[in-house]
Amino acid sequence: MNQNKFMHFMEEKFMPIAGKIGSLRHLVAIRDGFVGIMPLIIIGSLAVLINNFPWDGFQNFMVMVFGESWKMVGDSVWNGSFAILSLLVTASIAYKLAESYEADGISAALIAVGALVVLTPVTDDFGLSFTWLGAQGLFVAVVTSIISTEVFRILGKYEKLRIKMPEGVPEGVTKSFNALLPAALILFAAGLVNTLITLFFGQSIHELVFSVIQEPLQGLSNTLGSALLFAFLNQLLWFFGLHGTNILGPIMESIYLPLIEENQSLFAAGTSAFDVPYIVTKPFFDAYVFMGGSGTTLALIFAIFLVVKSRHYRTVGKLSSAPGIFNINEPMLFGLPVVLNPVMLVPFILIPFVLTIVAYSAISVGFVPKTVAILPWTTPPILSGYLVTGGSWSGVVLQLINLSIATAMYIPFIMAADRSLMKNTDSEDFIQEERKVSGQ
Repeated sequence: MNQNKFMHFMEEKFMPIAGKIGSLRHLVAIRDGFVGIMPLIIIGSLAVLINNFPWDGFQNFMVMVFGESWKMVGDSVWNGSFAILSLLVTASIAYKLAESYEADGISAALIAVGALVVLTPVTDDFGLSFTWLGAQGLFVAVVTSIISTEVFRILGKYEKLRIKMPEGVPEGVTKSFNALLPAALILFAAGLVNTLITLFFGQSIHELVFSVIQEPLQGLSNTLGSALLFAFLNQLLWFFGLHGTNILGPIMESIYLPLIEENQSLFAAGTSAFDVPYIVTKPFFDAYVFMGGSGTTLALIFAIFLVVKSRHYRTVGKLSSAPGIFNINEPMLFGLPVVLNPVMLVPFILIPFVLTIVAYSAISVGFVPKTVAILPWTTPPILSGYLVTGGSWSGVVLQLINLSIATAMYIPFIMAADRSLMKNTDSEDFIQEERKVSGQ
């Protein structure tokens, strides 16, 4: 009965609000933009998984067969996918947004990419920095694509900014020249913004966004409060398209790496894993909170397989399963999508918050040993729970408990989203049938 009441609340109160937010033009463009680059995200995820497969036997076999440089193939694939994720997203979002206005999508996409390059720091050898062209630059990329396209659309309405071509000139050439002056104004404006930010702040807009998030977090120590703050901020950043793991990574490393190293050294010297001093470490998050990646999306995959009926969600779940087992969740974040999806906001942010409390409490009362091992981030759950505790099955039990909690929390939200999607699909099918009948 309680579950029925909750589902009724979700369908009657929550979903209409989320639907209105989710139907906003710019959010739709962002969602469709991420969906558009899904093939490259999936291919990049597989390349990362192969290169970092956490089994020494596999790694040794690949070296024996293909030599020490066998990872160069996967690295090259990564360069063409994740390393330029911000560029891909900028072009895709700009195209979708311009298309929604019935504007020139190709011109909008190219101009937006040019504007992003103008705002991106240049390396010492005059190359573009992969640091900001990848996932870490997503926030600036999304904002740039939207602003650039909006300005392009507005400027395109003014006849005086159009270069008139003689009759008989191909349409593609006409569109190209019509975009010339708006493109010039947008790129010069981006250059001015980049120059002013560099002069006043001594860094690029990418670095400014990073430092604004990073600096207030310095000085945090090993406490439940800091763990909850990191869990919350990581999810919040990811929800808005910022790579929370990369942004917070340097801070987490500087704060939590020394703690796990001390735990590890004491454990190696003979101290019990229960008696080492620190609870909150980086492996603490990897093993008990971010199972399947940020947002504990492995549990979301389980929830999809348990209750979802729509083809879209089940397909995304299947495609995300193999990477998700190894904590690679970009296919789920951008394919479902979770990023900027108001329906998934509550569970995506709340679940890691809850799991942090559960894990911290279980270790505090002595049910589970503290973490004493640093593992590759691609180590699958269950295996990681055993290894990170120095070989204790209670770590596995805690992972299973947390996965169960997370799955149960995801289920009502993905069910509500699934029902909404099914209703919309049925409505669209009905409209198409009506059109066929009327056409006959």
